[in-house]
Amino acid sequence: MTTTLICDCNQTMPLEPKTLGAALTESLPLHSALCRREAPSFQRAIQSGDDVVVACTQEKRLFGELAQQTPGATSPIRFVNIRETGGWSRDAKSAMPKIAALLAAAGLPEPEPVSTVGYASQGRVLIVGPLDEAEQAAALVADALAVTIFSRGPGIAGGEQERRWPVVAGRIDALTGWLGAFKLQWTRDNPIDLDLCTRCNACVSACPEQAIGLDYQIDAAKCTSHRDCERACTVAGAIRFDRTPESQGGAFDLVLDLGATPLIDWHAPPQGYFHLPGGLSNPKGAQTLLHLRDLVGEFEKPKFFDYKQKLCAHSRNEVVGCNACIEVCSAHAVSSDKERQRIVVNPNLCVGCGACTTVCPTGALGYTYPRTPDQGRKLRTLLSTYADAGGRDAALLLHSEEGGRALVEQLGRQAQLGKAQGVPANVIPVALFHAASTGIDLWLSAVAFGAQQVCVLLTGEEAPQYVEALKKQADIAQALLHGLGYTGTHFRLIEAATSGALDKALANLRETRQVVPARAARFAVGAEKRSTLELALDHLMDESPASKTPADAPLAIPLPAGAPFGAIAVDKDKCTLCLACVSACPASALQDNRDSPQLQFIEKNCVQCGLCETTCPEDAIDLVPRLLASPERRQPAVLNEARPWACIRCAKPFGTQKAIEAMLLKLAGHAMFQGDALERLKMCSDCRVVDLYSAQDETKITQQ
Repeated sequence: MTTTLICDCNQTMPLEPKTLGAALTESLPLHSALCRREAPSFQRAIQSGDDVVVACTQEKRLFGELAQQTPGATSPIRFVNIRETGGWSRDAKSAMPKIAALLAAAGLPEPEPVSTVGYASQGRVLIVGPLDEAEQAAALVADALAVTIFSRGPGIAGGEQERRWPVVAGRIDALTGWLGAFKLQWTRDNPIDLDLCTRCNACVSACPEQAIGLDYQIDAAKCTSHRDCERACTVAGAIRFDRTPESQGGAFDLVLDLGATPLIDWHAPPQGYFHLPGGLSNPKGAQTLLHLRDLVGEFEKPKFFDYKQKLCAHSRNEVVGCNACIEVCSAHAVSSDKERQRIVVNPNLCVGCGACTTVCPTGALGYTYPRTPDQGRKLRTLLSTYADAGGRDAALLLHSEEGGRALVEQLGRQAQLGKAQGVPANVIPVALFHAASTGIDLWLSAVAFGAQQVCVLLTGEEAPQYVEALKKQADIAQALLHGLGYTGTHFRLIEAATSGALDKALANLRETRQVVPARAARFAVGAEKRSTLELALDHLMDESPASKTPADAPLAIPLPAGAPFGAIAVDKDKCTLCLACVSACPASALQDNRDSPQLQFIEKNCVQCGLCETTCPEDAIDLVPRLLASPERRQPAVLNEARPWACIRCAKPFGTQKAIEAMLLKLAGHAMFQGDALERLKMCSDCRVVDLYSAQDETKITQQ
């Protein structure tokens, strides 16, 4: 049983407890100061042992502290925001169906815990940058971290001379790794050895070209090799121009990069790497250094993905097909393992954006935070509760947990102050860990469940390739619905970096109306992406307003390139039925026939990975992205067939006439296939062996 506590926040929200209670089938007394004088109601609820949903996130911390102080408090507590998302808007009085939906979704069981990825940091930090800036940063973290400085530029005159931390310099060759496991490779190629240098500044004074700065490294572009510095350093012996460049390496737990150009120029850099150009003068300087100090110990994060190699369409028979996950990953966490014919995801580099799972056509990569069935259950609950409470024209607003949620809440506060319209009554915000973590399987399911629109909020924090991938997904999903006769724009990407831009975009949603299925689906979203897509498509096709003319004609819907559905076109004049494409197909869309030379195709299984097209030695296959909206898509179709070739010795059929003739034509001029050798190519494998041994026996008899 679930107990739901609602509060109109000092009567700033026009809540209707009876309407909400009817939708949730429970009595909902209305509070106005649940976090203050009515707090005993919360305490009594959490002593019941039942699940408790508190419709307030503003005072989440206060409620948590109160729960710890309440004797006998055993109830699990979940929080949901109904204030900024619905109660604080210009049409808040019409938002009861949405608020009921948000409360119902908050009452769902918590998803099962996911596997975790561990990090261990001993606090060894590498600070890279100009020596003076690096030393200033080092002074603020050295009491908590073990500092090593990699000097990449001169220090200021009058800067620190005391060597308080190890300082190295040279040419950086590579920086790889993540929190607790960074590896730096560099080449010590400067005449000045910093281990021997005492910072006496004799070389700085002696150099007439001022080629030596207070980083105590020689600028080769300025140096004219007069060697005055080397003579000035005779006692210490730190300067030698004949020193051979030496490769060096080091291991670190953290990296603070103060250079103007980052050493790791990724949109999503590894955990434990921080780029802070300008050092302490950077506006984020103090916050970054405070965070850096806390990164000592053991840490965990969710393992955001599952990988099923048997479903993967990346590679077969040393031929690469689908590369979608590798191309979209901004964290460089996905790579190709050519030897094992698979992709590899580094869980330590993965940041949980989910874009790889969104673009994966087969579902080989699945998102786990939360898993797809949990996300599907949430969307179905939101939409069914909204409809049961009398809501119409539901639009889902998918947004990220951080930037997106902050923008939605800011919009709600602006609406309360009369400076914005706020989130419309028919727009249901749905928080995701990352905006790129859902794709057409959940989007189409949402439309089948009753959503008129699915909008993805992009706040500018997303990598460019994520935005492009989401646009392609939206184009594919929209083409499917248009082909089935559902007019309007059902999928939108809302790019808004401010609450004002978001307010304007959401207001524009009111002006459009989309055709959706007359009957909402009730299927359960499964763990397999293709199965979920089939369930959604079946419902959308069953409810499709499009008519077929003539009645029994298949409805082929053209789709954009890259769609995970389609057919293949086979050039029968080129195809020799070698069936290389069958062995390459990862989805069993292409099949042979044991009884006769045939190439068969089941369109439902095709993921348009392109492995068949790339593998075909005759260049006889082309991809045709489309959706065949008819039962025929599940049935085997014959793409090509041929007469079998009969063995010239035993007449047993093997291969195809076209393939054998093509082989004979290609090998007729080869020195290894002349006379009897060419004739043996016309035999089955058994007869070929018999004929070869017979010829050898005849040769022996002749020689005797």
